[in-house]
Amino acid sequence: MAELAALEDPKARAVNERHGDDHGVNLGRLRALAKRLKTQHDLARRLWETDDTAARLLALLICRPKAFERAELDAMVRETRAPKVHDWLVNYVVKKSPHAEALRLAWLADTDPVVASAGWALTTERVAKRPEGLDLAGLLDVIDAQMKDAPERLQWAMNHCLAQIGIEHSEHRTRALGIGERLQVLKDYPTSPGCTSPYAPVWITEMVRRKEGA
Repeated sequence: MAELAALEDPKARAVNERHGDDHGVNLGRLRALAKRLKTQHDLARRLWETDDTAARLLALLICRPKAFERAELDAMVRETRAPKVHDWLVNYVVKKSPHAEALRLAWLADTDPVVASAGWALTTERVAKRPEGLDLAGLLDVIDAQMKDAPERLQWAMNHCLAQIGIEHSEHRTRALGIGERLQVLKDYPTSPGCTSPYAPVWITEMVRRKEGA
């Protein structure tokens, strides 16, 4: 914890806080510290219990994802509110867990929008890599009905799933584009030069262009 405190950078904190993350550690330095520590699951648990954002990010880098029980991961997602911690928890830990599919199904139906967003993130992963057994048309039905008025983080996750369906599954592309055009979610989101807009119709069109041009 003292070493993490020594890495605190006011400029990094200012940037991170604009994105809702209450820590001031440069992520490159955090990853270097994790590389030095290597996997230490017991230490990761103790770091997580501090409830400090930087410590939790470090914990997620040095933990053993498959060592967590389903109930532990469920509790961790429910107590996580910092966006970067939530993102790393889902992508670096839950996705590698043998409990990922059971948690995906449970979280999709959760009334907490942050927890539900984790379910949608796991669903997006399956849409891209293991779509067998998914009801893609049914997912589009839910997105069509709920995304427009969803809270920000849940809306973002649903939008990502919408785009992924349109990118990966040509038989659903026309409908995915139509939903995006009608709902206009993230249409005016500021996008840096050289980056692809998160607005689903633009995102889908650009990624399909790249894939077909490859």
